[in-house]
Amino acid sequence: MIRVSVGLGSRGYDVSIGDGALEGLKESVAGLGASRAVVVTQAGIGHEVDSGLDQEVLMMGSGEEAKSLDTVEELCRGFARARLTRHDVVIALGGGVVTDTAGFAAASYHRGTPVIHVPTTLLAQVDAAIGGKTGVNIPEGKNLVGAFWQPAAVICDSTLLSTLPEREWKSGRGEVVKCELLGAPVTASSSAEDMVAGCVRLKAEIVAADERETVGRRDLLNYGHTLAHALETVSRYDLRHGEAVAIGLAFAASLARRLGRIDEARQAEIISTVAGYGLPVEPPADLDAEATLELMRRDKKSRDGMRFVLDGPDGVVPVAVSDEAVGAALDEFVRLDR
Repeated sequence: MIRVSVGLGSRGYDVSIGDGALEGLKESVAGLGASRAVVVTQAGIGHEVDSGLDQEVLMMGSGEEAKSLDTVEELCRGFARARLTRHDVVIALGGGVVTDTAGFAAASYHRGTPVIHVPTTLLAQVDAAIGGKTGVNIPEGKNLVGAFWQPAAVICDSTLLSTLPEREWKSGRGEVVKCELLGAPVTASSSAEDMVAGCVRLKAEIVAADERETVGRRDLLNYGHTLAHALETVSRYDLRHGEAVAIGLAFAASLARRLGRIDEARQAEIISTVAGYGLPVEPPADLDAEATLELMRRDKKSRDGMRFVLDGPDGVVPVAVSDEAVGAALDEFVRLDR
């Protein structure tokens, strides 16, 4: 068993990784002193958990469409019907849609109820369940409504990945290659457990240094995401998150080269690394560049101009880029014949 601590003082917690990690759930729950638990999950997850408490199960919808304020209301009403108090616990069992939405509902209910994440996809184990970002989508963009709410524990049981469909594996690899490009000790040939452990260690270190993105360190985790979130929205979530991140990483390399931050050889190296995970590096053929650009302008990370994480002479850093430069780079990227 691998344990990685997210060092946030009183808000700190452990991430348990490996086969059989779920056996520690009852211990994590007991440490909270809770009397009741509500498990939030989805149809088709194919796994169950036993909190050791009086527990109820709430089902939420599937897909990014379920990451909505309507779902948060439904969950909070379910918490109330289950007589959950702020001293009890919510257990999020599922992928990133579940952990993001249940986490936000827990953050909102009674102004903050403990949540334990049990992620069942590679994407959720390497990224979504770690770090305390919760949120839902609105028509104007992805994850625009949410809260920082750190979990009480995260349990990444490798056996839960055994039935994962290939496209879900691919989506998870999009976040893994991002972590490799940020310096995590992972490659396309790493085992699933090593991918999770390497990515979690990187994210834990970054989150501990900059929990709420106030000093710029945590911005690094948005590498590839400015375009990715726009692509997900404009495609009506036909693109999975990790696939969109992969395309976003390729675009970030193109933008960095266009701005003179890297040369063509480094751009090619980044794109080759992403493609080596079996991930797309080109935008959809029918991409509406103008609609995509408008969505990027609304990105929650934008400040003075759009904000991208780009490679350069000092490594990967956040950079403010003008609308004009982004528009020109996106136009080139959409039309580029690789």
